[in-house]
Amino acid sequence: MGGVIRDVVGVSAQPIACTDILCFGPLDTPADELPAGVLTPRRIASGVVSGVRDYGNKMGIPTVNGAILYHPGYTYNPLVFCGCLGILPHGSHPTQVEPGDLIVSLGGRTGRDGVHGATFSSGEMSLEINTQAGTAVQIGAPITEKKVTDVIIQARDRQLYHAITDCGAGGFSSAVGEMGSKTGARVELTKAPLKYQGLAPWEIWLSEAQERMILAVPPARINELLEICEIEEVEASILGTFTGDHRLTLTYNGQVVANMDMEFLHDGLPQKTLDAVWRLPENKLSGKARTGSVPQGVAGSLAPTLLALLRHPSIASKEEVVRRYDHEVQGGTVRKPLVGRAGNGPGDAAVLQPLIEGEPDSKAGVVLSNGVNPLYGKIDPYHMAVNAVDEALRNLTAVGGDVTHAAILDNFCWGNPTDPEQLGLLVRAVKGCHDAAVGFGTPFISGKDSLNNEYRADGQRFPVIPTLVISAVSVIKDVTPTVDMALKTPGNLLYLVGGTRNEMAGSHYGEVIDTDSFAQLFPRTSVPQVRIQHALQTMTVLGDAIRQGLVRSCHDLSEGGLAVAAAEMSLAALRGATLNVRRFGLQSSDGLSSSAVAIAKLFSESATRFLVEVTPEQLGTFENYMKTNGVEELYRIGEVNNTSRFIIQNGEEELLNVGIDELQTSWKGGQA
Repeated sequence: MGGVIRDVVGVSAQPIACTDILCFGPLDTPADELPAGVLTPRRIASGVVSGVRDYGNKMGIPTVNGAILYHPGYTYNPLVFCGCLGILPHGSHPTQVEPGDLIVSLGGRTGRDGVHGATFSSGEMSLEINTQAGTAVQIGAPITEKKVTDVIIQARDRQLYHAITDCGAGGFSSAVGEMGSKTGARVELTKAPLKYQGLAPWEIWLSEAQERMILAVPPARINELLEICEIEEVEASILGTFTGDHRLTLTYNGQVVANMDMEFLHDGLPQKTLDAVWRLPENKLSGKARTGSVPQGVAGSLAPTLLALLRHPSIASKEEVVRRYDHEVQGGTVRKPLVGRAGNGPGDAAVLQPLIEGEPDSKAGVVLSNGVNPLYGKIDPYHMAVNAVDEALRNLTAVGGDVTHAAILDNFCWGNPTDPEQLGLLVRAVKGCHDAAVGFGTPFISGKDSLNNEYRADGQRFPVIPTLVISAVSVIKDVTPTVDMALKTPGNLLYLVGGTRNEMAGSHYGEVIDTDSFAQLFPRTSVPQVRIQHALQTMTVLGDAIRQGLVRSCHDLSEGGLAVAAAEMSLAALRGATLNVRRFGLQSSDGLSSSAVAIAKLFSESATRFLVEVTPEQLGTFENYMKTNGVEELYRIGEVNNTSRFIIQNGEEELLNVGIDELQTSWKGGQA
């Protein structure tokens, strides 16, 4: 968490929100089933959540958006994706280092914690490596970072520095090396304040100890900066000078310990050529046709299936975790992580209205969302990537964000790229990111990758399940008409926006029923595939409709499809609803039984779909606006009712009838 906050401070911005997407193995995994040296997922999850809570809460930054996934593929390689959003006046971030500028270190002291941090976290793990890696784990100090942030914002506003960056991977080596790439730099390593004595010069240079920033400060402004640091109780040290000789020179007690040409340092590394192989896993895509009739026990047990999905660890309530985070500090959170009368509905995205100095009447805001679906990646990483972008953007759209004013970020966690199969999966995913970004017109403005996420034990390799997280951010002019996902008023109409297809591969429905039954129901199916231009048009028009006040609530359809999305809207509001799936068709349904068609309508995870609540008075206006602007896949499928029952019908046939209390009980019954 501290690292992503420093990334924002390192571009002269004030942090205003944090996000976290966490990936763990099943929490009920017993310790005796794990190799020596592997902690149980429950213990790992507890520590990670506590770390996110402590850092964000103590710095006074709200944690407003995220997700928690559980899968056996994360048992040996748990993943933590933290993000931070910042705000700054336009044009206030200087990036031009000048010869003669002083190299100033602000913040924490340098120690052995963090030596090899980046290489450790991006390398293969094993019991032997873990026992030797104690110094690779950085020790965070959020109060120190809060003080450093306060100094940086004041220094920015007084224009006291020419450039700034944080000490991330590689510590001083990357921070000073990158800032001095066009000028050169000379550093006296003994000037760096240490946590304790005994560090070798290379350890000082490479340590990734936390809460440290590097600034290029004109000599004429150094005293003013040091005065601010004294007031805020932040330690500042002058390490050296940016030169004009285009060389990196390091000294230790005056003795030269490194002298390198900057051009060689930045451009002298020969590029590798690696082999990549990818083959469509045919058996995973289509399943194998089984002889025999459709399993009636599965087809006739839709209510238990829905409740099982609501209990699925990746779908169930994360309230126990979310409540540990302060998501309202700074006073700018308009749409929060938990919504509805029940207070625990899963919000699609966060909406923030930052306090803008000089514009007290501004209603402008920022929408922050994410998308992640690793189950699709086991079948085709290309479609996993495109679906992740689609999910992030439709979450953003569902609250009233504007996809035409949006940007995205990518975070990859993958196995060993020297393995041709692992690299083939990665290349396929990167291609999906490219096509989605170009098709949606959403630029990638930042990102990160972590490779070699593999654990070795007993002669076996355990690579992480390939995982891609997409974050999306959108600026809107007015936060007032934004909506959440909880149903509002009995009698309001429910619309399905978007087409439903036989796209059950990689679905969460397939996670809760047995493999043979799934194969009999869906002898041929596919992973969800995004029609990018169609998706862009749908999201653009629906987002406009929300911002015009035509929508009372909206929820995107993702894990568990229509049935889960509708159930979440109902349980969040503690209001009943009645839906009829006969009112829309299922595309690509050839060869499916009537039972399979009904199941696909309920649980398919086809992309770019929304469930929208509209008042009867706005019926004509909403339908006309959507259809006039090219959204043809629009189906009125139900209404909010004044009972405590959640009902889904197929024509006159009742598919399921569940009490809201049952939905809530199942929703709260999963792992968190």
